[in-house]
Amino acid sequence: MDDVLAAKYRSLVETGFPNAGSLENPSMFIDSKAEGVSICGGGSTDFMNIYIKVVDGVIEDVRYLCTCDPAANVVVEVLCDLARGKTVDEAKALTKEQFFQAIGTDAGSVSRKVWGAIELMKRVIARFEAKAAGPVKAVSPLADEEDEGDW
Repeated sequence: MDDVLAAKYRSLVETGFPNAGSLENPSMFIDSKAEGVSICGGGSTDFMNIYIKVVDGVIEDVRYLCTCDPAANVVVEVLCDLARGKTVDEAKALTKEQFFQAIGTDAGSVSRKVWGAIELMKRVIARFEAKAAGPVKAVSPLADEEDEGDW
């Protein structure tokens, strides 16, 4: 772990990981282990759960629970900070450059973990948007015709 990342992690330890925790009745939830996105270091018990609350299309809060290595902890804390206050569309468009700027480095395993965080956000937002759109309704190809005739 490079010095910048180590300093970020020490800061999180000192502040008690401010975004850690869960949300009751989140609008979105995703589990890295269930998704097969290796963001936490690769141990068999490592996991990351991300909870997102959306109000009127804006991400009001983001929390997480995880057992991860220090680099993944830094990345998920940054994810929470970057996504909070953004619209769902803005959060869906988060870039690795935004993460690297917030973290202060792209060294070591950070790049892979940032990719994992972005991938998890894209997946959970896609499901949220699909659910919000509701089920697809079947429409008869004759529905626009004035006289459908007798069936």
